Amino acid sequence: MTAAIRPRMRTFLSLFLLPFAFCLLPLSAEAASLSGRVTDPDGRAVVNAEVIVSGPAATPFRARTDADGKFAVPVIDAGRYTVIASAPGLISDAQAIDVTSAPATLDIALHLSAVNETLVVSAAQIDQPLSRIPDSVTVIAGREIEAKQQFTLSAVLRSVPGLTLQQNGGPGTVTSLFSRGGESDFTLVLVDGIRANSFGGGLDLSQVPLQDVERVEVLRGSQSALYGSDAIGGVVSVITRSGGKPSAQAQVEAGSRDMWRLAGATTGEVNGFRWQAGVNYFEDAGFTGTGANGKTVSNDDSQASQAAGSIGYRHVSSGADLQANVQTVDTERGSPGAFGSDPANRFTGPDTVSRGKTDRRGGGARWMQPWFGAGSRVRQRVEFDRADYDLNFKSAFGESEGNTQRSHARIQTDVAANAAFGFSGGLEWLGESGASTFITAGTAGEIPVERSVLGLFGEARWNASDRATVTAGVRGERIGRDALPGDPLAFQPRPDFPEETINSVNPKIAAAFLAGEGTRLHGSFGTGIRPPDAFEIAFTDNSGLKPERSKSGELGVSQALAKGAVQIDGTAFINNYTDLIISVGRTFSGSSRWRTDNISNARARGAELSAAWRFSTAFDLRGNYTFLDTEILAVNGSAQAQAPYAVGDPLLRRPRHSGSIDAAWTHARAAAFAQIQMRGETLDAEPAFGPTGGLYENPGYTVFNLGGSWRPVKAVEVFVRALNLFDRQYEEVLGYPAPGRTAYVGVRVAVGR
Repeated sequence: MTAAIRPRMRTFLSLFLLPFAFCLLPLSAEAASLSGRVTDPDGRAVVNAEVIVSGPAATPFRARTDADGKFAVPVIDAGRYTVIASAPGLISDAQAIDVTSAPATLDIALHLSAVNETLVVSAAQIDQPLSRIPDSVTVIAGREIEAKQQFTLSAVLRSVPGLTLQQNGGPGTVTSLFSRGGESDFTLVLVDGIRANSFGGGLDLSQVPLQDVERVEVLRGSQSALYGSDAIGGVVSVITRSGGKPSAQAQVEAGSRDMWRLAGATTGEVNGFRWQAGVNYFEDAGFTGTGANGKTVSNDDSQASQAAGSIGYRHVSSGADLQANVQTVDTERGSPGAFGSDPANRFTGPDTVSRGKTDRRGGGARWMQPWFGAGSRVRQRVEFDRADYDLNFKSAFGESEGNTQRSHARIQTDVAANAAFGFSGGLEWLGESGASTFITAGTAGEIPVERSVLGLFGEARWNASDRATVTAGVRGERIGRDALPGDPLAFQPRPDFPEETINSVNPKIAAAFLAGEGTRLHGSFGTGIRPPDAFEIAFTDNSGLKPERSKSGELGVSQALAKGAVQIDGTAFINNYTDLIISVGRTFSGSSRWRTDNISNARARGAELSAAWRFSTAFDLRGNYTFLDTEILAVNGSAQAQAPYAVGDPLLRRPRHSGSIDAAWTHARAAAFAQIQMRGETLDAEPAFGPTGGLYENPGYTVFNLGGSWRPVKAVEVFVRALNLFDRQYEEVLGYPAPGRTAYVGVRVAVGR
């Protein structure tokens, strides 16, 4: 390290560690308590309303109302707090209260609202009330997921603005997620804090079934400053239920294509101990008709099984919280090939042999400890998780295997200097290993690609007033890859790759301002990074293969009308991507002559518009529209784009126009929903040979879904739904037909809910 760099490093470390000096101060105060009652617009008690109390503590307090609408926060430090409560379709105005050593009480009245307040964990380093988050975040409640009878993450995300999902056919087929025009490996997906992505960020959403979900949080825009190298385009966090009143449920359903599903779950909390356990099994016979060449398709079936569980303990007076959880997902899927559109007349017939199997195992543990009691201004958090993903694929050409192992650890300290300013910082480590039948080193056989990432991060949060919020964060990462032996026996020999280290710094800043009655302005800017995945590393002769990078910004406005019963949101965004890794040939002088290299750049810009109208506590209407303009830019050092693309072409499978309309009605004993999902045409690749086989237009589509449920008795619910009600023939991915009209019926038995 040079003499010029040392002073800068000392200055950086001093500024980074300065907020931790608060940890040495007596930041706790005299303990008190807060209690009260929550009522609806008619003055009746609201059961199970969520009450969020934020103020001079490391994280907000969260409480639920009982059968009489009463809530209690038993241990809280003296100080000034803001209290807000919400229930489905209802919310309160924020109320400020000064808590002293004497018990404090507060009565809260709710009114209609298009958006419910909740604590969000994905948009900051700590739990934050939704109204305090300046980023673009969508929260989908578990009750909404159940009302729409959804049990896969891909189904849930289709109504989120800015997201595009592409499924290669029916249930269980490869499902890719594109956030704001980014690549399909740009979004980090967490299930109870465990990373679902494979080595390098790749993810098939069909491998993420849902069961007993409390909420799904979707954070859009570059989040590498918060989460590191997997979150260049956004974060999706799935949080399952845990704690609360002991309950259990079981359900069975059957439907078209010989589909059937069994599921069961239980959650609860007794004397500080909480638990959650759930299982889910699904089968679908798939398409069994005639393919494009007149031959019968008979290898389109799928099945998936899932099990998950967690156990935890919280000590009320000290605030100590421990939790451990495990997950397992097994899937099997036939692979008949692209038996739909055949624009180049290259389809040779359905594949009756190929099948893929996947096994996912994951587990983690988390410990959170306030330093000076439950209401402390300093909190310590330690997390560790590990995931293992195995893939086996059999075809007429033989059998191949792949494996990803990822271990992750995080140590973080949260400090609240006062009610307005907070800081979080710490260390994070990610170790990952990727192996495949196709990654070999001559006679030595298969070899793994191994990488580790060590990150130092910090984030400051400033609630300047009731009207302004600013967050700023930065992460420095050291990305190290082990040496990779070459493969002299390959079709085009790969040389030895030396050990490699890349240092990266990614900042992010976001702000929100309440400009007037119901008008909220927000904006953010950040940079992102995604190192190459195992395939990209193994199939290149460029030993200096660089990570893909992004610069992302957004500006938006939200307007609440009718005292919050109507909300309209609009956000404009722009993403610039550099050093994109694509497969190359010998077209360009100076580019790699092997498989992959950093020669592509792209841009995505657009706007997200959404609106929600809460007519009453029983009925609401929501809609969203996304305009997306993507463009392939010139190859580095050239005025051309990589063949077969031309400069200015849109990115593959990114629709220029997309949107949805959702309506929901709930009653004490009945519920119903209706959906309209729309997607414009896209540029796609020839199904048999990919982009080298030619580029073709894939037409857009509109799909209608409808469903409802009825409770003949309190514990029993009968439900029915119809997807693609008007039997629209379409393909999300060219060559792979989407399911036609499908109908399902089932029954759910639940106790304690």
